[in-house]
Order: sequence, then structure tokens, then C-alpha cells
Amino acid sequence: MADSLLGAVGTVVEKTAVSARALVELVRSGVIRPIRPDRLPGIGAGLLRYGLTLPAGYAAGAARHPDRTAIVDDAGWVSYAEVDRRTDRLARALADLGITAGDRVGVLCRNHRGAIEAQVAIAKIGADVVLLNTGLPAAQIATVAAEQRMRMVIADAEFTDRLTALPDDAIVVAWHDGPAGHPTLDELIARDGRGGPPLFPGESRTIVLTSGTTGPPKGARRPRPSGLAPIAAVLSAIPLKEGAPAYIAAPLLHTWGNAALLLAVLHGAPVVLTRRFDADSALELVEEQRCDAVFAVPVMLQRWLDLPLDRLGSAWREHRPRIVAVSGSALPAAVATAFMDRFGDVLYNLYGSTEVSWVSIAGPADLRAAPGTAGRAPVGTRLVILDEHDRPVPPGVEGRVFVANDMPFEGYTRESVDVERYGDLLGTGDVGRLDEEGRLHLTGRADDMIVSGGENVHPGPVEELLLARPEVREAAVVGVADEAFGQALAAYVVLADGAAVTSDDVRSWVRAELSRFAVPRDVHFVTELPRNATGKVVKPDLTGRSES
Repeated sequence: MADSLLGAVGTVVEKTAVSARALVELVRSGVIRPIRPDRLPGIGAGLLRYGLTLPAGYAAGAARHPDRTAIVDDAGWVSYAEVDRRTDRLARALADLGITAGDRVGVLCRNHRGAIEAQVAIAKIGADVVLLNTGLPAAQIATVAAEQRMRMVIADAEFTDRLTALPDDAIVVAWHDGPAGHPTLDELIARDGRGGPPLFPGESRTIVLTSGTTGPPKGARRPRPSGLAPIAAVLSAIPLKEGAPAYIAAPLLHTWGNAALLLAVLHGAPVVLTRRFDADSALELVEEQRCDAVFAVPVMLQRWLDLPLDRLGSAWREHRPRIVAVSGSALPAAVATAFMDRFGDVLYNLYGSTEVSWVSIAGPADLRAAPGTAGRAPVGTRLVILDEHDRPVPPGVEGRVFVANDMPFEGYTRESVDVERYGDLLGTGDVGRLDEEGRLHLTGRADDMIVSGGENVHPGPVEELLLARPEVREAAVVGVADEAFGQALAAYVVLADGAAVTSDDVRSWVRAELSRFAVPRDVHFVTELPRNATGKVVKPDLTGRSES
């Protein structure tokens, strides 16, 4: 009993400390500051109705700084007050179309205001938002639509031909360059509605689809923040500022892009968006909009580094962002170093997943000291490496990565599957080790492990070794069947412009640094690697691909 009491006291103390840290970080960032008394009721009403969510962020922003720019996109700009007003009208129009609390509505959009307004309006009704990947084919969308029992999908016009499983009256167009063929968001907003969303709509959930790199995507229920602890965790490592413009290049349909949006809105920041990422124009946009923070996926950094040297030399001379934060896929060590050498020590790398939210964050100092690191567990986060017997291992020893934090997912919508669990810890599905400084180093996915000749070989170290070569632009390694050894490694390599490399060169590089089992049997030179919207390589699509 005494142990239980002490444990309970310890938990209370820990949570109190985390809440205090959250307050400190919010004060430092400028989110918590003196507010005019006449604006307090509007801010309080938004938080009371919606909690720490996007609708609350825009409602509070409309009360606190109504004329401040909320969104800059390919169509221009819109203020916080306008977003709040437009989403109120859209919510009423959706309610008139029969959408009610507990329904599920899909959003299939690129990065623009319509994607945000749709999410906010759906949540104001108390319905669930299902974020659909723009890379999904019609058959998978049909499967997801049936599995999630979606009442409606709000989609860009370019994707409506993939919605063949839905009736025409269940499709609303968010962005169109020509005839929409369906009702549009602007038409619904203009239509308004006779009724209205509930005063207290209940807890709307955001359902994010897993990346689906190894199978059909699964819906993961994301919780709303129940307090300040999740914000404290991120802000303790990534020092955002209130009201400072943020360019979100990461897809809003993904956990990382969506989290960046919520952080930006709670900071009252103007959010800068483009429907398509173009490396050259993105550099210009960041400077033009004087973005303080950039949220991206690692492959976008590589696209910037691939630009001509004279273009890179002229970039960000007048304005440089303080923060370039990436997540969504592994950040190669060579890319981290090259980016900071070019643009300064502004890089942050967040490692997490749809299921566990965040695990660790690497700041510029960590990435300089150990360029391949995934960083350290931020405040309020417990990171443990377990062996095959579920026992914690010491620093330097490899094992399965488990984490506990304040934002674990609420389970898959497909009830027959789940993540690996150990007590209150969730497994990430990755293998890695902690160094003596508490930094996490990832080896790769547990299910990517290749058994060759009885030896366990992870593709991660082979990929990192290849990516460190100046001749190599991108690389991916997979396991293939081998009569003699059971499995062997196959490397898919995208060469840098002008590089002359042979298969034997690639094998000799690996042979010089790693075990003989890590040497690729096959080497394929390709023009590009298949990637999903967040930049992850879709390894099943590599099988059988060979261009040389």
C-alpha cells in the first residue's frame, strides 16, 4: 500500500512538474501573455467549447487578433476572424446536409486553406475527420471509405475521379481550377445553413491513415490534447515564437503536418502553404513571407540541396528561418550535415509515428555531435530500449524502441490489429540504441530485418553508408530471396548528377565498412525511389525494379 501511495504521489509530482514546464515554455514563446479584458470571453469560449484543438485555435485567434493573417496559400490570404466565420458557416451547411456528431467525413486535399477549413468545420459539428492520403488509388480509397463508414468526402477536384465508391451527393470539392462537377466549399459557405452545430459538440477525433508502406493503410484514432503537457514536450526542444509565420511544407494529411498546423495556430502564427512543393520557389517563399519556422519532411531538404550551387548561395540572404523542423521519415546523417553547413544550425529532427506521436527530438547541437541521431526524449517522455525478453538494455546495446508520453493514439479503427505494448509503453516497430548522452540512434524497422546466412542484417546502416558517399543521392536496401543464404540484400541507388559508379564500387564501399552479410548481392541503379506523400520509401514497390 505504501508503495502504491508513493507511486501515486510520484505521478502527481511528475505531472505537476510537466505542467509547470509547459507554462514556462508557453510564456517564453509568447503564447501566454497579457490579454485585453474585452477579448478574454471569446478566447475562453473557444477553449471551453473545443478544447486544445484547431477550432479552438481559430476561435481564440479571432477573439485575440482578428485581423492577423491566418493562412497564406496559392489563392491569397485570409485572417483569423475570416477562418472562424467561414468555418462556422461551413459547419452549419454541413449540418443541413445531414452531417452530425459521430459521423466520419474524409478530407482528400493538398495543402491549402480548404483542407484546414474542412477539418475545422467538421470538428465544430463534432464529427470525426478522416485524413486521406492523396497517393491512395481508387480501390484503396473505396476500402477505407467502407471501413471508416464515411458519410462524405471533401476533396480537391483532381482526386474526385478516385471516389467512385461514393455517391455523387457525398462529394464536396475543396479546390478546383475548372468546373468542379460537385458542390464546392465556397458554395456551401455562401449557402450557410438554417440550423447550426451544437454549442458543445463533443470530442471530434482525427483519424490518420498509417503510411501503408508495407500493406493497406490502417486508420489510427488521434486524441485531442488533454492539457499542456504535449505542447510542453515539443516546445522544450523546438523553440517556436508566438505570431511568427510558419511555412508548412509537410502534407497536412499526415500526423506531422497536422501537428505542425495545431502548434502554429495555438501560437497565433500565419500559416504559409503551397499545394505543391517546388524546391526553388519554396526557398523564395520562405524569404518573402519571412517565415520563422519551416515544417518539412527530410526528402524536401535533399531537394533543396540538389539545387544549383549559385541558387543555394543566394537563398535566405535577407531572411533565414530560426527553425527548420523535419519528421515523417528518417533523416540521413549526410543530409543533416550538408543542410546545416549550407543554411546554418537551424535544423531539428523529430522522430515519432502516427501511433506514438513523438519519441525523441534532435536539435542542432545533437545533429552536429551525432548527425545520424534521432535525438533525445523531450520533457514528459519516457524512452526505453527492450531486448527480446522485454528487459531494458544499457546504453550502446541494440533493441526494440518503446515510448510513453502524453499523446499516444487511441487504437486502430481496425480492431483486429494493435501495436506492441509493454505496460504503459508503446512499441514503435523500430530497432535502435541509446548512446551515453541519451541520444537515440535507429537501425531500422524491426520487420525490415534481413536474415542472411543466419545473420541478422538491418538495411539502415547500409543505407546510411551509401548516402554518406558524394556519388549517391538516394539509396534504399531491401531483402530478396537467395537459394544459398535464405535472404540477400539488394541495393537501389540514385546517383548524383555526373557520378560514374559501378555495382562493384557499391559492394566495395560496403565491404570496407560492414560485415560480409551486409554486402548487397544485387545493385540496381534507378532514376528515383518510390515514395509516399511524407517522403518514406515504399520498399515493396522496389521489388523487381531495375533500370541498369
